Amino acid sequence: MNRQRGIVHGLGLPGAAPKVRRKGLALAEERRRMVRIWWREIDRVLLALIALLMAVGALAVISASPASAARLSTADTQLGELHFFWLHLRWQALGIVILLATSLLEPTLLRRGAIVMAAVMLFFLVLVPVVGTEVNGARRWLNLGLSLQPSEFLKPAFVITLAWVLSWKLHDPDLPVIGVSFGMLVVIVGLVVAQPNLGEAILFVGAWFVMVMLAGLPMQRIGVMSGLGIGGLVAAYLFYDNARHRIDSFLGGGTAYDQVDLAARTLQGGGWTGTGLWLGTNKMRLPEAHTDYIFSAVGEEFGLLVCGVIVVLYLAIVMRVLVRLVNEDRMYNILAASGLVALFGGQAFINILVNLQLFPSKGMTLPLVSYGGSSTLAQCFTIGLLLAVTRRNPFLDREKFDLRGTLEKEAG
Repeated sequence: MNRQRGIVHGLGLPGAAPKVRRKGLALAEERRRMVRIWWREIDRVLLALIALLMAVGALAVISASPASAARLSTADTQLGELHFFWLHLRWQALGIVILLATSLLEPTLLRRGAIVMAAVMLFFLVLVPVVGTEVNGARRWLNLGLSLQPSEFLKPAFVITLAWVLSWKLHDPDLPVIGVSFGMLVVIVGLVVAQPNLGEAILFVGAWFVMVMLAGLPMQRIGVMSGLGIGGLVAAYLFYDNARHRIDSFLGGGTAYDQVDLAARTLQGGGWTGTGLWLGTNKMRLPEAHTDYIFSAVGEEFGLLVCGVIVVLYLAIVMRVLVRLVNEDRMYNILAASGLVALFGGQAFINILVNLQLFPSKGMTLPLVSYGGSSTLAQCFTIGLLLAVTRRNPFLDREKFDLRGTLEKEAG
């Protein structure tokens, strides 16, 4: 009887069941080994800073959720005061899974996956003007069961793809990698501006500019690119209604975009220590208290000191990545990490400057702090990529990457 059971469970082959068990044990051991290697190589300080920022974000959404829930409630549908907080926790949990899974990937698989994602999201971006969902006058989302903003996921995937293209220069200095990368940028920025989404376009251009400078863009070309950038802003003001309205509102005030003024007054209304949780009143009038203007809601209820802590956290994350790159000896990793942290830090500080009334409104969330669905997942994906490309074996000595020497060698 036992032998018969063994044959049935072993798919007709005596001894197959023990082989299956051994294979399962081997796979489990391999997974444990990968996790041990990951824990040894990961930047645990950066991981801790990200975890702290996400915890602060959850607290911020608790503060802002009642304002947005009251504003979005209708006679037929009453949203609970913590409606957005509970949803935010779900998105954070899924985002943490994406972050950790991405940071576990091997470099080759990571690069290939990011390139495929860039191609898919670029295709989705082309579809947005045709079948996209319009919200507040902007068509930026696709309804795929959940509201997906392709440009959010395209940003980190574009950076990885761009780092791969620019690193070709080490193998063949004659390849026109700057021109190829600029062509990619023009296509993407054109599609993003058409939504309209000037804020995302600025982030794409900023990340590209940082990366091509690190890749060895000559100084004269940097001057030309800077001139083109200024010319682009002037052209946007003259011919792009969305940009003109926001800039006019920033410079002289305007009724269509005066939420920036309200956000600044809300931010300052709590003083240094704040009014206390759920005791703020100005936040109840903010149009996007849980997303674009969550920094102002935090300022009113927790005070400017807590806002300062948030700014320090973002600075610490950016500086930690830069310190990590000091001993990096691979150009691809330097370019990828620099581009990713430029995206992350750039979006954070644009959002904060908007709330301080020091920058025109951009409709941009505060990374890992604002409530978000696809935006939270995209930011976690970005951080996962950043953790992956900054992984280091602590037992290997590295020779610092000599960018100047490499470029002089190529020029020779």
